[in-house]
Amino acid sequence: MIGMLRLIVCVLGLLPGMLRADDVARPNVIWITSEDNSASWLGCYGNTEAKTPALDALAARSVVFDRAYTNAAVCAVARSTILRGMHAVTQGTLHMRSRPQLPSSIIPYVTALRGSGYFCTNNAKTDYNSAGNDAALWDQCNGRAHYKNRREKQPFFAVFNFTETHESQLFDAALKDRTPRVDPTKIKLPLFVPDLPELRNDFAHYHDCVTRMDAKVKVVLDELEASGEAENTIVFYYSDHGGATTRGKRYLYESGVRVPLLVHFPKRWQHLSPIAVGTRSSELVSFVDFAPTLLSLCEVKMPASMQGRPFLGKGRREPAKDDVVFFYADRFDEIHGMRRAIVDGRYKYMRHFTPTLPTAPYSFYQFGQAGWRAWHTAWKNETLKPEHRVLWEAPTSTEMLFDLENDPHEMKDLSQDPALQERLLAMRQRLQQTMIENFDTGLVPESMFDELGATTIHEYLHGSSFDRKAISTLAFAATARNVADLPALLDAMASEDPIKRYWGAQGCVTLGKSSLKAQDQLKKLLDDKHSAVAVSAAHALWRQGDAETARGFLSKACQSLQREDLLLALNLVRLMRKDGQLSDEWVTKLPKRKNNEYVQRILSELKGPY
Repeated sequence: MIGMLRLIVCVLGLLPGMLRADDVARPNVIWITSEDNSASWLGCYGNTEAKTPALDALAARSVVFDRAYTNAAVCAVARSTILRGMHAVTQGTLHMRSRPQLPSSIIPYVTALRGSGYFCTNNAKTDYNSAGNDAALWDQCNGRAHYKNRREKQPFFAVFNFTETHESQLFDAALKDRTPRVDPTKIKLPLFVPDLPELRNDFAHYHDCVTRMDAKVKVVLDELEASGEAENTIVFYYSDHGGATTRGKRYLYESGVRVPLLVHFPKRWQHLSPIAVGTRSSELVSFVDFAPTLLSLCEVKMPASMQGRPFLGKGRREPAKDDVVFFYADRFDEIHGMRRAIVDGRYKYMRHFTPTLPTAPYSFYQFGQAGWRAWHTAWKNETLKPEHRVLWEAPTSTEMLFDLENDPHEMKDLSQDPALQERLLAMRQRLQQTMIENFDTGLVPESMFDELGATTIHEYLHGSSFDRKAISTLAFAATARNVADLPALLDAMASEDPIKRYWGAQGCVTLGKSSLKAQDQLKKLLDDKHSAVAVSAAHALWRQGDAETARGFLSKACQSLQREDLLLALNLVRLMRKDGQLSDEWVTKLPKRKNNEYVQRILSELKGPY
C-alpha cells in the first residue's frame, strides 16, 4: 500500500511537465517586445518618417490593435502587471524597483503555462518588481534561452525582448559618432514638445533606434519560419510602454501609455481570433488583459487571481459597454508622486494625488538625454510657450480631462469646460470606483507597507481593518483643493488610523495657507511614529509658510531615517531646496548613504542643476 502511494505521488509530481494527449492541438506563442517606444513610432501606426519594414509586414498579416495600452508607463511596474494578469496597484508592485512580498495565491501566467505542459523561455528581461527569483519562474531565462531547447512536440511559449529602443539609447555616449537617417531640421515634432535643436536631434536618432529594433524582429520571425513552426505559432509584438523621448515614458499621456500591439495568427489558428487577420481593432485592451488572453489561446485555466479580460481565444469575454482602461503612476526611481487615470476610448480623465508637486521630472535618469536637458533649461530661462511650460510646474488643477478625438496630443485640459461638467463628474466617480474595486495599494504610502502588521500589503488591503471606500473618499477630498473639506481633514489627522492621518496631512499640503487652522495639529504629527505622516505634516507646515519648523524637522529626520523613509524626507528637501528655503551649507551636512541607489541619486542631484 505504501509503495502504491509513493508511486501515485511520483506520477502526480511529473504531471505538470508531461505532455497532454492533445498538445499537438494547442498553439505555440511568441511574444516579441521592445522597450520604450509608443505606437506612434511605427509605420503601421501612421508614422510617415518611420522605417519599420518587418513590423509593417507583420501588421499586414496580423490583427492591429489601435487602442492597446500599458497600465503603467514604466517598465518594472508594467511587467508585474503582465506577469500576473493583475494590476500592479492591487499587488503592491506599483513603485519602481520595489520588491514587496506577494501572497502565494497570486499565480503568474508562466506558472500556469508550465503546469499545463508548455516549455517557457525568456530571452531575457525580467524586472518583475517583487520579492523572489524572477528567472526561476521560467524553464530557461537567459541570453541563450530558446524554444528550440524544448522536448520533441512540446508546445512552447517564448519571450524575446529588445532594448535597442530603450531611453538610454539617446544618452550622449550612445549617440557619439552617429549620424541620423532623418534630417533633424526636417523632422516632424509632436505638438506637445517645444521646437529645440536638441529635441529634433533626439527624435531623429530615435527613428534609427526603432529601425534597429525592427531588424531584430525580422531575425526572430525568419528564425521561426526556418524552424518549421511558423504555422503552429501565434506571434504578438508590443512595446513595454510609451516612448523614450520627452513626455513619453513615466507620463500618463497617450505618448506614455499607448503601445503598439500586433497579433499574428497563422491560418491554422485564425479561428481563435474574433477579429479578421489583416484588419484593425478599436477595442480597448491593456496589459492586465495579456495573461488571461494568452491562457485563453493556450486553453489553460485562468487563475482566480487574474483581473484582466481575455480578448482572444476560446475564453474570450466581450468588452463591457462602459469599459475603461485604468492607469497608475507612483514613485518612479527616486521621485515621489501619485497619479491615476482612466480612458473610455474618447475621453481621458487624470487625477493628481500629489497636486502640489511639479509634473516633471519624475526621475533624474531622463536627464541623460540632451532633449530633456534643453527643455528644462528653456523653462528656467523662460523662453517657452505656455503649453510647453506646464510640464515643469505644479498643475493648476487636481484633475484633467482630455478629448482624444479632437485633441490627440492632450494639449487642452477640458476639466473647467461648463459643457463637460457632467462627464467630468462621471469619470471622477468612475476612477474612484475603479480604485476601490482594484484594492488600490497606492492609497497607503509606500513607507507604511511594512509597518501595518500584515504579511503583505495586498493582504492588508483585503483585510477587514482597511475601509477602502472611506480611505479613497478621504484621498479624493485631500486633493480637491476645497477649504470646505478642512474639518474632515482635521478629523482624519486625529484618527488612530495612520493612513487617515497621512491623507489628512496631505490635504493640508494641498490647501497650503488655507489650512492654517490645522497648524497646531500638524506640529503634533511631526512626532508621529509613521514617517509618511510626519514628513507630510512638515510639508504642510512649509506650504503654510513655516519653513523654519520644516527645516528643523528635516535636520533630524535626514539623520535618523533609512531607505524608503529617508527617500520620502529627501523629496521634501528637494522641493524646499528648489524654493530657496535650504542653503548650500545645509545640504552639504546631509548624511552620505550607500545602502540605496535612489537615495544616493537624489543626494547627488540636490547639488546639481535639476
